[in-house]
Amino acid sequence: MKRSYLGVLILSVILFLNIIFTQKMVHQYFYENYVNTLIFCGLNIMLFPVAWVVYKKLKKA
Repeated sequence: MKRSYLGVLILSVILFLNIIFTQKMVHQYFYENYVNTLIFCGLNIMLFPVAWVVYKKLKKA
C-alpha cells in the first residue's frame, strides 16, 4: 500500500486545523464566549468525517 505525498499533506493539514480549532475552543471557553466555543467545536467535529473520507480514498488508491 503506497502512500502519496499529497494525501499525507492533506491529512497533516486536517490534523493542524484540528489542533487550531481545539486550541481556539478552549480559549473561548475560558473567556466564557460560549457561542464561539460551539462554533469551533462544530468545526472540529466536521473535520473528522473529512479526514475519514480522505483516508479511505487513499487506502483504496
